[in-house]
Amino acid sequence: MEGGAHGFDGSAFRECFSLSWRNPYVLRLAFSAGIGGLLFGYDTGVISGALLYIRDDFRSVDKNTWLQEMIVSMAVAGAIIGAAVGGWANDRFGRRTSILVADLLFFAGAVVMASATGPVQLVVGRVFVGLGVGMASMTAPLYISEASPARIRGALVSTNGFLITGGQFLSYLINLAFTKAPGTWRWMLGVAGLPAVFQFVLMLFLPESPRWLYRKGRVEEAEAILRKIYMAEEEVEREMQELKESVEAEAREQGSTEKVSLAALVKTKTVRRGLVAGVGLQVFQQLVGINTVMYYSPTIVQLAGFASNQTALALSLVTSGLNALGSIVSIYFIDRTGRRKLLVISLVGVIASLALLSAVFHEATSHSPAVGPAETSHFNGSLTCPDYRTSGSSAWDCTRCLKASSPECGFCASGAGSKLLPGACLLSNSTVRDTCHGEDRLWYTRGCPSPYGWLAMAGLALYIAFFSPGMGTVPWIVNSEIYPLRHRGVCGGVAATANWVSNLAVAQSFLSLTEAIGPAWTFLIFGCLSVAALAFVLVCVPETKGLPIEEVESMLERRELRLKFWAPRAHSGRELPGGAKKDGV
Repeated sequence: MEGGAHGFDGSAFRECFSLSWRNPYVLRLAFSAGIGGLLFGYDTGVISGALLYIRDDFRSVDKNTWLQEMIVSMAVAGAIIGAAVGGWANDRFGRRTSILVADLLFFAGAVVMASATGPVQLVVGRVFVGLGVGMASMTAPLYISEASPARIRGALVSTNGFLITGGQFLSYLINLAFTKAPGTWRWMLGVAGLPAVFQFVLMLFLPESPRWLYRKGRVEEAEAILRKIYMAEEEVEREMQELKESVEAEAREQGSTEKVSLAALVKTKTVRRGLVAGVGLQVFQQLVGINTVMYYSPTIVQLAGFASNQTALALSLVTSGLNALGSIVSIYFIDRTGRRKLLVISLVGVIASLALLSAVFHEATSHSPAVGPAETSHFNGSLTCPDYRTSGSSAWDCTRCLKASSPECGFCASGAGSKLLPGACLLSNSTVRDTCHGEDRLWYTRGCPSPYGWLAMAGLALYIAFFSPGMGTVPWIVNSEIYPLRHRGVCGGVAATANWVSNLAVAQSFLSLTEAIGPAWTFLIFGCLSVAALAFVLVCVPETKGLPIEEVESMLERRELRLKFWAPRAHSGRELPGGAKKDGV
């Protein structure tokens, strides 16, 4: 749908700034709840840098790709449970209570991880954090959406997306700050406990969502909060009337949100169509590969040919910064351009970026520096990679050296002034690494020296720049406004759970995929999935820009799948306030 329900022509971005002067109460609600997004972002982003140093401290982690994926993905597994439970808790106990519980889980997880004595305790701490992330991922945008005026709702929910990406950027800054500190990764993981405590205190003094209160029969409390949110009396009356109509419609249906089964929900046309769009967006958000970048960004940088941990973290900071910047762009355009158009632009850019990354990594692995017999024999013979020695040392390059696994080997780059010249294939352990560094050479165990490293970084930057404003924030916004009020908590939980299940599949398989088929083919797979995501958006996702939440339900009732997405939209002829007409989507 084009146009707004209230005839709003200006930018919601500017409206948010003016609102801070006219009614700061709304921003107070939005930013207090949005700290959950900050925690969400921090705890998902911090592991990418911490993992580099966890591998150094625990040899069992360094030599086990599956265990590395487990440490990363157990937070995702916890988030799946947290999102599923969060949907039920949101409807049963309220949005505010769910946020408070998430804060307790964040704090507990941070303490457990910071004090970990081995991989098992790290995994347990990541599960606690994941439970909090799962609840926050659906509760924070839902609370903000239900406590926001309709005309700037998208922009305010986008602040939650900005705080998620801001939290990820902060995690990279913290990672870089603690690279020289004793305990490195313990500080990185433990810092997350502080904002959890801060939000917990703030939320104790904030009200429950007015829509949840109204639905629970606490009408006077809901009206009192709405009077603080809306400046004009007629806006309060209209909102109360819409809430009344929604609750009456619920009463006419059999059962309630607490009793209705998911199977029964799916039989309802409006819920089914909402779930197709909402769940599909959440799944594709992960399948286009974003969390390979957020969880493994420093590792990807090393695969591109940058050897040191510090360099990998510093370069990863660029991609994280672009992610946060993209969220600001989203705040400006989300209520100006519309959800659907922003998704299409985002996915076209993502497809082009993944094609570039696939081509760059293909060239990098196909033209890696050779292993020189003279360079290798320069070191003590006992340090030579056994597989290289027994192979007759013919036609080996860096890529083949790093694939040796009995035992694992590393590549010591040339010391003749260019890392692209032939180097040495040696055993991979801390002693050999220090010997290589002692001769002012670079030591590679993840990726090989490459002249295309900066081009790979450009591809990553473009990927983030296109992903963040559209696919990064819009799926959460659509899911906060596309479901009927009486089923919003449960449906939001289903969508968030689908997001985290997809997230888990990507997080638990990325390193294994890069080892099995290489980064070039891995990024090509994500590119193909992005093409499928674009087709899905064009056919299945409606436009909800500017619609009051209660009007979305009637729009879904009329809407059909637009298999001929290029065809002109028919108009229903229904008049909106201000003389605008509503499309028959």
